[in-house]
Amino acid sequence: MTEFVDGRRFEVDGISGVVSRIADIEARIRALQPPAPPARAVTTGTGATASSGATGTSFASLLSQNLTTATGSASGTASGVSAGGVAGTSRARNADGVPLDLVGYGNGKIPASALSSIGQGSHTMWAPAAQAYQQLRAAAARDGVTIKVTDSYRSYEQQVDVARRKGLYSQGGLAAKPGTSEHGWGLSLDLDLDGEALTWMRAHAEEFGFSENVPRESWHWTFTA
Repeated sequence: MTEFVDGRRFEVDGISGVVSRIADIEARIRALQPPAPPARAVTTGTGATASSGATGTSFASLLSQNLTTATGSASGTASGVSAGGVAGTSRARNADGVPLDLVGYGNGKIPASALSSIGQGSHTMWAPAAQAYQQLRAAAARDGVTIKVTDSYRSYEQQVDVARRKGLYSQGGLAAKPGTSEHGWGLSLDLDLDGEALTWMRAHAEEFGFSENVPRESWHWTFTA
């Protein structure tokens, strides 16, 4: 966009245009002021020198730097880093709650390289869930509570086997329809909980992103954070 001020032509383009206008105004003000006294070099505590005379940075320059810093900070926040310091892309999910990291593989088709150990036996989960579970288990241990695991990620074939043996949940059984299980996304664990451990989970699991989200199954806990 082009603007004319006192007959002078300016190209105004957002922040750079504003800075350009301010710089011109500064130049006019300096032209009306007497010459500044010579700057006197002062040695700082670090051995560097600084000027004790006129400031070496103009208001326009400072404004430009501050606006650039503010813009960069806003851009960095929007790039997907959460308040907790976890990259948003790693926890982003689709409308069905499936992690975008995994949705391309398909339920029960996730390769071992895309899963992480939960630190108990050969059990694995989606990496953020595995990390959260390890923190949960450590917190329980500090309270004198032991959390055990009986099942974690299930491949499609394992889901078929469980459905055959335990029946579909929709028909009164205990298994999700193969290809739809939360275990098939590496989000759920089946836990071996005594009364004390179950009480602890119901009181604290949410702090670590886990929910008891299946009626009739107090052992089934899903990472929903």
